[in-house]
Amino acid sequence: MTPKLRHRGLIGLGGRRRAEPPKPSPTATPVRRKPSVDFSLTGMLYASTMMFMGLAAVNSQANLLFGVFGLMLGVLAFSFLLGRVTLKRLEVTRSLPEVAIVGEPAMIQYQFQNKKRFWPSVAVSVAELEGSEAFTHQPQAYMLHAGPGKTTVVPLEVVPKRRGLHKLSGYQLITSFPFGFLRRAWTGVEDDEILIYPAIGKVSPRLLAMCLAAEQGGANIKPRRNGTDEFYGVKEFREGENPRWIYWKRSARTGTLISKEMFHVSPPRLLIIVDTYLEQDTQQQRIAVEKTLAMAATMANTALESGLAVGMCGWADGWKTVPEQRGKRHCRDILAALADLPLNRNTPPDWLLQRAAPLLKDGVTPVLFTPRNLNQSLGELARGGMLTVCAESEQANAWFKFDPKIDFSRSMPASQESAS
Repeated sequence: MTPKLRHRGLIGLGGRRRAEPPKPSPTATPVRRKPSVDFSLTGMLYASTMMFMGLAAVNSQANLLFGVFGLMLGVLAFSFLLGRVTLKRLEVTRSLPEVAIVGEPAMIQYQFQNKKRFWPSVAVSVAELEGSEAFTHQPQAYMLHAGPGKTTVVPLEVVPKRRGLHKLSGYQLITSFPFGFLRRAWTGVEDDEILIYPAIGKVSPRLLAMCLAAEQGGANIKPRRNGTDEFYGVKEFREGENPRWIYWKRSARTGTLISKEMFHVSPPRLLIIVDTYLEQDTQQQRIAVEKTLAMAATMANTALESGLAVGMCGWADGWKTVPEQRGKRHCRDILAALADLPLNRNTPPDWLLQRAAPLLKDGVTPVLFTPRNLNQSLGELARGGMLTVCAESEQANAWFKFDPKIDFSRSMPASQESAS
């Protein structure tokens, strides 16, 4: 009689096919989920000693051994009940940072609110279950004590590793109070979102000087009329204009309302063009795209901090353009747009340059960030007036410096990494 052959791990009893659990990604952050009741190593030794004492009591029928066995059993039951009371009516809320950047430490604050009237919560730790993939390690914070009716705030430093919008939902409260024999765990849900920007490094001042859009006379600052910065001249006042600019002394002499005409100083403007096209969906090209986004974010952040107006053009399931502006809020808008760029398999670089061509105005310097070495035939790179930064070139590596701890192979959002 020929025995039935069953493929190990696929066919179980009755010949039914059994699905194998999915293998975790080598770049995934390990997440440890505790059972609701678990013995620690100390608890296992204590339980073994207790069972040995019980067997000795049954074998010898000695009252003293029965008493010791009962006392040890009571201590174990007391630990079980006290751990449940410690976690009961304990609520946890998060306070996430406004800005998080790949590779830079960020602070998360956990607020433990003990709603019990008479009993404190002691030695409780919280661990994130969903959303930990955004960080290099599973976020875990430890609270020492929260009195009855009190709130305790515990800060936790985390290091983001993936850009994009991440959702933190499920968490787990764990305690081994009071003796460390038993671990009690309780799972809760609190929905929060955190946006993580691409990695930001340091850019060479030489590259920033090359990006300045110089005027024909060589000056980097061009005065423009109808501003409020400096005096430009005088003109006849027209109805509807701001009366605060009326030049009263000249108006009194001439008998006609004369107004001052001002100009504002307009610094050079940059248009950052981001090429994220994947010719072949390989790990090496994805790493090059992540380095491209990081270099573009570094350039945008540095230029905006220098007072320049910066715009952005890229592909995000449709053309994504941000007009040239200045300010901290505009810097966040550009970094948020770069953080949320998806995989691009549809728009090659020549389409991107055609889209960016109408955005190139007087005083705007285009800077193309690309993961590949482009040929000069792509519109002759906007007729030679475009500065190109290739992420994999030695020149780009000399211009941009990032923390060696940043791993660009893990900086892509997990949803995009799993997409094939």
